[in-house]
Amino acid sequence: MNKNFSFILIRGGGDLASGVALRLRRVGLNILISETAQPLAVRRLVSFAEAVYRGKFSVEGVTAQFVPDIEEIKAVMLLGDIPVIIDPKCNLILSHPGLSPVAIIDARMTKLPSELPMDAARLVIGLGPGFHAGQNCHAAIETNRGHFLGRVLWEGAPEADTGIPGTVAKHQSDRVLRAPVDGLFHSKVDIGCLVHEGQLVANVEDQRIFAPFDGVVRGLLHDGLLVSRGLKIGDIDPRQDPRYANLVSEKSLAIAGGALEALLTRSDIRRRLWN
Repeated sequence: MNKNFSFILIRGGGDLASGVALRLRRVGLNILISETAQPLAVRRLVSFAEAVYRGKFSVEGVTAQFVPDIEEIKAVMLLGDIPVIIDPKCNLILSHPGLSPVAIIDARMTKLPSELPMDAARLVIGLGPGFHAGQNCHAAIETNRGHFLGRVLWEGAPEADTGIPGTVAKHQSDRVLRAPVDGLFHSKVDIGCLVHEGQLVANVEDQRIFAPFDGVVRGLLHDGLLVSRGLKIGDIDPRQDPRYANLVSEKSLAIAGGALEALLTRSDIRRRLWN
């Protein structure tokens, strides 16, 4: 691969990461996503991580392709698609002589600082809690809903993790489904379908999980995955509009705008983005 071939490395392919990837790809930037072998994205229909399972997956008209061989990355980018590679620690990518990302965006939302050094790229951007601009990243993006959502911080840290999901139509924590025990997850409904309060949505081992209210299933893990107690396994949307299951959220797009601002703010990065 040509060493001058510019691209942005995004760590993670979940819904927030995919909102960033979508917006950056739409303005013509080359994007590479690193993921785990078994992504745990709940909002799968708006997550490029789904390409790991399906081989190819599109979100709002932008397509991602799973690449089992690192040498295929450039070819996929030249097609206008987003390559997704299994490389959670980025060891393959950063050690490859022909790969040198212009910037790295850590969008895994682990609530922990990155294990990569700040000099892994000219610009390292961290999303949300766990990042502190000037200490473990160059810029941090606020991910908590509210007045500061999507703002770029060149000093300091985003707000701490509240542990409480954002409110949607007066529903908050109850709209998020979590595994009651460790074990295998089995879904009983499909993403996008309407469910009623008390309806069986999924099992984890012999523990049944029911819909807490009437709504649309906005997200569910892949059937058959091994999950741990407390892990987010589903999302019920009380607004009852099936379209939302297939559309990137306003939160994701706001964060993506912050990431784009951070990239364009640095003149040394801006010059290299569309090479």
